[in-house]
Amino acid sequence: MMGNKVAVVTFPGSNCDHDTVWALEQLDAEVVVVRHDARDLPACERVVLPGGFSYGDYLRAGALAAHAPIMDAVGRAVEREAVSVLGICNGFQILCERGILPGALWSNTSGEFVCRWEWVEVASPPAGWPEFSTGMRFRLPVAHGQGAFRVQEDGLAQIWAQGGPFLRYVDPTTSRSTGYSPNGSVDGIAGISRGRVIGLMPHPERAMHSVFGSVDGRRFLRMWLGGP
Repeated sequence: MMGNKVAVVTFPGSNCDHDTVWALEQLDAEVVVVRHDARDLPACERVVLPGGFSYGDYLRAGALAAHAPIMDAVGRAVEREAVSVLGICNGFQILCERGILPGALWSNTSGEFVCRWEWVEVASPPAGWPEFSTGMRFRLPVAHGQGAFRVQEDGLAQIWAQGGPFLRYVDPTTSRSTGYSPNGSVDGIAGISRGRVIGLMPHPERAMHSVFGSVDGRRFLRMWLGGP
């Protein structure tokens, strides 16, 4: 696979970094782990901000990690369009807190930690990833306490004006993506993209083998590795 050197950033409190490294290595990616206090990214084509509870989720999930030294380097690389970035769960929260992606992730409206399998559907394929197509579905696990995507009304209108969100949750009772959400996300949004940056709440690295409950995470990550 061409262009598959991936930097996985680890923060104090990350607990999905090793899982993410393992998952990417299963797809023959060359992975290098980068600490939160690094000032520069290594030579790489892709960056993953993994799930976990960076800095204990103090203040807000991802709020402190968004200002870690390594995020300055990630921000510079994004501005130059030098890397593709994938933020998974806490990584999505960090990208929003940093302002690289719009919106914010709030506490689940149920007030409870949500941990279960969900179906998500591609509402708008991210630019540069022809492998993803509208209507494509993935069965992936979610595990978060602050996963309710929120954005101001004009921000939501802008997301739809630009093609729509990347992923939306699928209602298990109707099998349609009609605004259902396990956490209270506006418009049932499970993931968004902007340029070469993707953020999503579900965990593809936890769905790499049928014994785990689904192989859709393997399919998702393989598609992401094939993008820009």
